[in-house]
Amino acid sequence: MKISVDLTLSPLQNDYETHVINFIKRLRDSEFTVLENPLSTQIFGEYDTLMSFLTREIKCSFAEVDISVLQMKIVKTDRSEYEPNF
Repeated sequence: MKISVDLTLSPLQNDYETHVINFIKRLRDSEFTVLENPLSTQIFGEYDTLMSFLTREIKCSFAEVDISVLQMKIVKTDRSEYEPNF
């Protein structure tokens, strides 16, 4: 099944930007479709492969900092082609 995942990573330390940028670069380097905006990053793909990938990348990101918050929303559909019709 296809899913869309919205991610917001917030490392709670002064050099947070470096950690956010590294996380986004690893998402970009994946096989998945990745879209970014100023508030969050979206990634799209098959549930099993995407969730397995995210589990590894989130763990890697958390290992780099003392405290970090990750907000994640998952939608059961591929919304990567969404365009407003209004």
